[in-house]
Amino acid sequence: MAETTVPQVGGEPEQGEQMYEGKAKKVFATSDPDLCIVSYKDDATAFNGKKHGQILGKGEINNRVSNHLMRLLEADGIRTHLVKELGPRDTLVRRVQIVPLEVIVRNIVAGSMSQRLGVLEGTKLPQPVLEYSYKCDVLDDPLVNDSHIIALGWATRDELDTISALALRINTLLQGHLDAAGIILVDFKLEFGRLPDGEIILADEISPDTCRFWDKATGAKLDKDRFRRDLGGVEQAYAEVRRRLLGTAA
Repeated sequence: MAETTVPQVGGEPEQGEQMYEGKAKKVFATSDPDLCIVSYKDDATAFNGKKHGQILGKGEINNRVSNHLMRLLEADGIRTHLVKELGPRDTLVRRVQIVPLEVIVRNIVAGSMSQRLGVLEGTKLPQPVLEYSYKCDVLDDPLVNDSHIIALGWATRDELDTISALALRINTLLQGHLDAAGIILVDFKLEFGRLPDGEIILADEISPDTCRFWDKATGAKLDKDRFRRDLGGVEQAYAEVRRRLLGTAA
């Protein structure tokens, strides 16, 4: 699959102080209050930070894969935080107020869903399953429902309806793009943010860190499950995703 063109913007803002450091990324302010810079790290964590390690080259791969997929979504009418890829690890993005939810879309039973419900991993679902978890590492990102979200003020009913519709639309679009690359989209996690005018847009990343990717022909895992489950071949799996989507060597 050919790589899409990076959109150009003039007068790039200067990088300022670090605003935030998470498990996989750092976020920096810029001289433009409406923009910030995301810098991807090679650090790898699992089980809400209980397992730590490094995946060589992960930061560059996740940066480029996420930007590529967001460009494809933008072309399909999904607004994202992406402004411009600045370098191998760094991307200029719109500054948003993150909605404190992880939005999980599942097409095939895997991971925690299999464990919680006792359903065999690999079971294909007749329709996508949408789940929400509250973004809080201390509480291990507990599952929550619509009532929790609205009652606790994390999102309004209208915002949640927008988020759920966007998540399901993104699922359909990504499945098509990934299928063309021989990749099954098993499940994935999205995050959304509010622009100053209140518009909800896609934020965070779409990468082997946040998605379960299985090889369409063999069923081999091409994502962070190789790190979580000590399967080996982690760097090779990430590089293979990049190769298939961007057509570039590792």
